Amino acid sequence: MLGKTIAFLGAGNMAGALLRGLLAQGIADPGEILCTDVREERLAELHTKYGVTTLSSNREATQRADVVVLATKPQAFDRLLPEVRAALKPDTLVLSIAAGITCKAIEGHLPAGARVVRAMPNTPAIVDAGATGIAMGTNATTGDIVLARKLFDGIGISVVLDETLIDAVTGLSGSGPAYIFLIIEALSDAGVKVGLHRDSALLLAAQTVFGSAKLLLETGEHPGRLKDMVTSPGGTAIAGLHTLEAGGLRTTLINAVETATARAKTLGDEMSKKLET
Repeated sequence: MLGKTIAFLGAGNMAGALLRGLLAQGIADPGEILCTDVREERLAELHTKYGVTTLSSNREATQRADVVVLATKPQAFDRLLPEVRAALKPDTLVLSIAAGITCKAIEGHLPAGARVVRAMPNTPAIVDAGATGIAMGTNATTGDIVLARKLFDGIGISVVLDETLIDAVTGLSGSGPAYIFLIIEALSDAGVKVGLHRDSALLLAAQTVFGSAKLLLETGEHPGRLKDMVTSPGGTAIAGLHTLEAGGLRTTLINAVETATARAKTLGDEMSKKLET
């Protein structure tokens, strides 16, 4: 147990995933978690399902917390941060999971010396398979990073990076599930084209992606080596790989991550400038 009170300001899907992971992994108990949200029905759902405390006041939740998780939409930060500033205790950690808002922009709206950590999780966190990038703000400590990693490792895996790389995390793992879903859909379509029933094709495609990722993570082998294990001389896999290479799959995926990263930077700069004005 952390032995700390954690307040989630905003209780959407990502906050719900983090909350569930904390409880399932025994990192926190329901009595240590506070939630606020503009939707009363969402708060009622979380209270009924997990037994956590729900509040209508962000200020009250902030006053009672040792860790404040900023989990609202980025567009709401101009209203949220003044409430947090008015109630934040000197030793409270502020953890933001909002896309695009920099630590500097958040720190500018909080008391001097406020400790801020920024995290970029992704949607597989909903099923405890998330990938999260974590970055330190100006005043954050090593202990704050250890705590943040403990929280996010409860819903998947986490890596600590310089904040300048958070946009790259957004382009790769943040947006990446959309790329993988497209690949699964395309593989399913291909299965149907060669005669499989749609349900069977989709199940086989999804399990193939899942199993391949699991094999790589658990063996620690380079993906190229694992690819070679499947590829027999003159066989079916090498014929399929030749088609993928001819179609520019590698280049297309690299370009997708690069384009998404650039877009994340543009949106982040716009949001941070808006918050700083």
